[in-house]
Amino acid sequence: MPAPRTLAELEADIARDLDITAHPRAPWLEQKTVAGTPCLDVLIIGAGQCGIAVAHALKRDQVHNVLLLDRADHGQEGPWTTYGRMKNLRSLKDQTGPDLRLPSLTYQAWHEARYGRPHWDAMRWIPKEFWNDYLLWFRRVTDIPVRNTTSAGAITPARTDDDLPALRIETSAGPMHARKVVLATGQEGIGGWWMPPHIAALPREHRAHTNEMIDFSALRGKTVAVLGAGASAFDNAAVALEHGAAEVHIFCRRAEPMVVQPYRWLTFAGFLRHMGEMPDEWRWRFMAHILGMREGFAQDHYDRVMRFPNLRFHVGVPWNTARMQDGRVILGTPQGDFTADHCITGTGVRMDPALCPELAACHGNIAQWRHRYTPPADEADERLGHFPYLNADSAFTEQRPGETPWIADIHLFGIGTTMSFGPAGSSINAMAISAPRLAAGVTRGLFAADMPRLYAELRAYDQAQVQLAAE
Repeated sequence: MPAPRTLAELEADIARDLDITAHPRAPWLEQKTVAGTPCLDVLIIGAGQCGIAVAHALKRDQVHNVLLLDRADHGQEGPWTTYGRMKNLRSLKDQTGPDLRLPSLTYQAWHEARYGRPHWDAMRWIPKEFWNDYLLWFRRVTDIPVRNTTSAGAITPARTDDDLPALRIETSAGPMHARKVVLATGQEGIGGWWMPPHIAALPREHRAHTNEMIDFSALRGKTVAVLGAGASAFDNAAVALEHGAAEVHIFCRRAEPMVVQPYRWLTFAGFLRHMGEMPDEWRWRFMAHILGMREGFAQDHYDRVMRFPNLRFHVGVPWNTARMQDGRVILGTPQGDFTADHCITGTGVRMDPALCPELAACHGNIAQWRHRYTPPADEADERLGHFPYLNADSAFTEQRPGETPWIADIHLFGIGTTMSFGPAGSSINAMAISAPRLAAGVTRGLFAADMPRLYAELRAYDQAQVQLAAE
């Protein structure tokens, strides 16, 4: 069967596909209120690829009273048009993601309808701008409701007017109520972007993290030092070079740069579907090894910077100290001092629920892996111990049971899920498995809370399906 030739044809196919696969169609949730005001069934904080994947999965289960909030403007949700400085996605182009394996909703279907099959065949990697366009289109054709330029604050417990558990969420648009909350806030998720304290202490105009909006034009003619040898460090180094930096120096703290990408190995159904079901010692063992390797850079990231003769790559050289001298940064390294005009750190994120405004009322009681599991000495990693220890439905668990039981209605779908489930909420490749799994956890909680009402409806159900003949 030929593929649709236009987006209009594809969208007609999508409407039909969604309709003919909608079983079971029966609505099963009823509108709840809190103090007389409408209560959402699910509020999803974050409208990037993670948020829309979960929303799509929920809609497939007839959960429609859902709203997504995003603090960004329309079209700028996620990193693709902001701090993501790669040219292409690192995932393979034939990946499935928020489509949840519905063929007409896949990226490939969209790309072929918009640019043609020959263009798809010739393309090796997905340009990030194309992926962003696809996500916005996906959101529209699946009718996922999003409220942009709205930030979320503290989540606290509430009760519906019929005395069911609910949550109150402070937002920049005023308080909202929902029975369930999904945190789909991507890389920040359950912590924040991190840089070494001695670099963070430098004047703001002389340092930045790779996730920040950087004025690269101001670095023309300057010496730039980049800490880290992952993909984001290479991307930022490349943009600095492309904007005319006099010199760019990448400092890799490891004895050897990481050229192996462990996420390529783990992209198979057994790992993606079942890692979260395994005993703690195996979950820790696998993920400590994978996260200890860190995410390597791809060939195109490397080639992009190495074509510049003014790029220098320093291996096994950390920044031990940093100070200002005569308006420049002096970095202390094992090989001596290095002088730069500007520093960029590609040092990733650290898990710390205290940094999340949504968790201000409960962060001190969120269980982390260090509270639940002590690894053997040769597998110990203090950094990994701070990842949240999540329930099977990706909800937070209590460090001290009984103090904040309502956090069981806050589910996480982002990088913070990695230690509990593998790359469930941080990888496009995992979404077709992980998003429906999280959605099933949400619907399980909604169903369990509604069981008395549903049982009463069952008892009252009297629709005959057979018309008996009169005697």
